[in-house]
Amino acid sequence: MTLLPLLVPLLLPDWMDPEYLIHALGNWALWGVALVLIIECSIFPILPGDSLLFTVGMFIAIVPPAITFPGMSQPMVLLVSCLVLMTAAVLGNVAGYFVGKWIGPAIFKPREGFWGRVFDPKRVDQTHELMERYGPRALVLARFVPFARTFITLIAGIGRMNFRKFITWTGVGAVVWAAGLTVLGYLVGNAPMIRDNLELVLIIIVLVSVLPMVFEYLRERRKLKAQAPAE
Repeated sequence: MTLLPLLVPLLLPDWMDPEYLIHALGNWALWGVALVLIIECSIFPILPGDSLLFTVGMFIAIVPPAITFPGMSQPMVLLVSCLVLMTAAVLGNVAGYFVGKWIGPAIFKPREGFWGRVFDPKRVDQTHELMERYGPRALVLARFVPFARTFITLIAGIGRMNFRKFITWTGVGAVVWAAGLTVLGYLVGNAPMIRDNLELVLIIIVLVSVLPMVFEYLRERRKLKAQAPAE
């Protein structure tokens, strides 16, 4: 018997557990998850976006469509879900952009306690460096990194990034992230090994979510080293 199912509830509150959220929302699960994505992508980074998307895809694969979408085939449920979740991801980023544009400096100011650690002004500098290094691509890469996908949207607003460029790249990120993780959950979530070890899979997803940034960082280092003059 693994200890992981016993440890996860101790480490995370119920509202951070994707399975709990989806079961609690019942037939409203898709719309509830969409609302969570909007909130996470706009202003509140401490939400399980990656694992929720994967779990939605898994539930589509194992739950009969008639329960939540009467008259729809399973592939159609997947398509509708992806469209709803992609739209939610874009709406969240648009909201975050304007929050950053209008009241960003007031959010990222030194303060004590929990919110001071979450909205640490140092994160602004770190995200600015990310934007300067990777340009608009950062909006896509940051989608897969918890906290970064929220802060980079706020920073784009604070920096008054061209909105057309912002919405283009954030749309690309929404397709790759929201649809990609949902389809991944649908394709592999019905496998017994995945279904029976969901807690472990969700933890792995969080760990793997930083890999795009790691790969991009290593690629940039190799590029800089190649450009450096030989001693």
